[in-house]
Amino acid sequence: SIEAFFPPWDDAEKQLLQVLDGACEQILVQAFLLTSREIAAGLIDAHHRGVDVRVIADATQHADSPASALSKLADAGIPVWLDDHYRHAHNKLMVVDSQTSWPIVITGSYNFTWGAQHLNAENLLIIRNHPRVAERYVVNWMRHQSAAKPLVLR
Repeated sequence: SIEAFFPPWDDAEKQLLQVLDGACEQILVQAFLLTSREIAAGLIDAHHRGVDVRVIADATQHADSPASALSKLADAGIPVWLDDHYRHAHNKLMVVDSQTSWPIVITGSYNFTWGAQHLNAENLLIIRNHPRVAERYVVNWMRHQSAAKPLVLR
């Protein structure tokens, strides 16, 4: 199935958090900006449940945003990489449980921020049970991760 959500009218964050709550094996994230406390908490909760959570984010957005949640994720033990190979590492996606028969891909314009839900005109797609689509996203995630730099905490 494919579901489309259009914040601020639709509660895309709630839908995204439900997917994170149901993750069993792995969550791969590519974020332009991740400042949402709720989404960060959902990723940390999944990590604490034993889900393999990994995050790639835009290096400049992290450096320029005091509200970036990436250090909090790294402090919790989640591997985080910063992508600085492009003017903007503008991907906004999650791939959940890609190696199962029920993978989920989340993508769209939706940044993982409070403003994306409450202030912006956004879109979010949740694509369920399409293994070939999920595999393409995983291959792309791995390509970006291989060139990104690990976030080093101070």
